[in-house]
Amino acid sequence: MVAKVIDGRWIAKEIREDVAKQVSKVKKEYGFVPNIATVRVGSTPESDIYLNLRDKACEETGIFSCHVDLPENASEEEVVDAVKNLNEDDDVHGVLIQLPLPSHISHDTLISILHPKKDVEGLHPVNLGKTLLGEEDIVPITPLSVITILDYEKTKYEGKDVVIVNHSNIVGKPLSALFLNRNCSVCVCHVYTKDLKKYTRNADILVTAAGVPRLITKNHVKKGVFVLDVGIVKTKEGVCGDVDFSSVKEIAGKITPVPGGVGPVTVACSLKNMLKTFMKCVGEKHR
Repeated sequence: MVAKVIDGRWIAKEIREDVAKQVSKVKKEYGFVPNIATVRVGSTPESDIYLNLRDKACEETGIFSCHVDLPENASEEEVVDAVKNLNEDDDVHGVLIQLPLPSHISHDTLISILHPKKDVEGLHPVNLGKTLLGEEDIVPITPLSVITILDYEKTKYEGKDVVIVNHSNIVGKPLSALFLNRNCSVCVCHVYTKDLKKYTRNADILVTAAGVPRLITKNHVKKGVFVLDVGIVKTKEGVCGDVDFSSVKEIAGKITPVPGGVGPVTVACSLKNMLKTFMKCVGEKHR
């Protein structure tokens, strides 16, 4: 039996439609819409594509998106000052730091000085701490997109064995907390894991975000597993993910494709977080 292929574009469309309705409501209530700023230092083709997709989604839902562009050789101090200025700007209701950054600029530094209420990506220590404690508020976007897809598929979490192939602060660590909050048993694998198959073969839910083309083959999974492929890699043959899709889909119960799976939902989930930061900046002030 071939796996059900999850249509991330359809889920993203549903989310955008819901966000558009909410933006329309806040515009009527407050007289203006969320204004979201993205700090970009230099650019790469990949980041430009993702930023354009997010800008298009913002336009579609009525959110105003602006950019603070700095040259690739800007000093870390200059970028820090730009973030601090956005913190102080009452007309800006949310901030994102576009990755990748030049090697001389620390992403952790920029996130730590960003005001938690404007942290669209949910990566400030305050917001990450809340996620870890089970007080899910502004949740990191990519982990939120994974949970959103699982929720759309009416997944039952309690007691499920989850394996995550990624231990970054952006994906693996916060995602493990989200699964633990839902009473799953979680195993986090990474580049230093000695025998990946030993772990992935036991997974009821397998999430991979290693950025290694076709890392996960049919030999890595058990029958009926829900596979969520967060990886996206450009190869000579085109864009692919971490999963050898054609072979794994013959064994898995459900699977997300690349492209068209987790990616569109991640963009849509950023819109949900933009509404949250807007309400934190504006909503409480007007009550």
